[in-house]
Amino acid sequence: MELDRILQSQGFGSRKECRGLVRHGLVTIAGKLCEDPFEDFTTEALVLDVDGEIWPYHAQAYLMINKPVGYEVSQKPKHHRSVFELLPDPIRARGVQAIGRLDEDTTGLLILTDDGQLIHQISSPKRKIPKVYEVTLKHPVEAALIEALLAGVELHDDPEPVAAASCEATGEHTLKLTITSGKYHQVKRMIGAAGNRVEALKRIAVGRLQLPDTMPEGGWAWLSEADLAALRCEA
Repeated sequence: MELDRILQSQGFGSRKECRGLVRHGLVTIAGKLCEDPFEDFTTEALVLDVDGEIWPYHAQAYLMINKPVGYEVSQKPKHHRSVFELLPDPIRARGVQAIGRLDEDTTGLLILTDDGQLIHQISSPKRKIPKVYEVTLKHPVEAALIEALLAGVELHDDPEPVAAASCEATGEHTLKLTITSGKYHQVKRMIGAAGNRVEALKRIAVGRLQLPDTMPEGGWAWLSEADLAALRCEA
């Protein structure tokens, strides 16, 4: 593929802008300065150096972010900053979208991609892909609370009770809760219907893909092939 097209595909601008990057001596591959924007390169295992930024080639963008409190999962946020501001400009330029949403005050695993098919597969309610949360409660965890969540609680405007796929106490005020649907404010509403209140909420897994313990809040990473396999085996 021609170098200017490669750069464009990675979000570094229009073809004209990418040709300018090359002609201004800002693109290096394998330690060699690139001077011809039309030179052909194989994209397999290709690593670009664009103005000092090391950039492995990805035909499609698949990444995770550890969402902090205070960010909206929206390209046009209304009340808080956009979670997309935490990403490098080239990734944002590729038009990545979040698979599902997290509330402004919810933290944890958020998956983003420019692969529309994967977005549909993971988001489809028919798939019932499990999502795992760490929940901090206002009041102590009681056996009756867990029993109610597993049996199903009634939510306002929902015709049928909604049950957790699994639920276990992890501390005096904490739960590990798994759901397989994605209703509005679902975890908070379920906990409220069961007689308690959510003080903090963190998503730690989607399907078999888990948020790494080492990823700081606000951090992001490309998904590995193993990560994608963990997602796709659920989809």
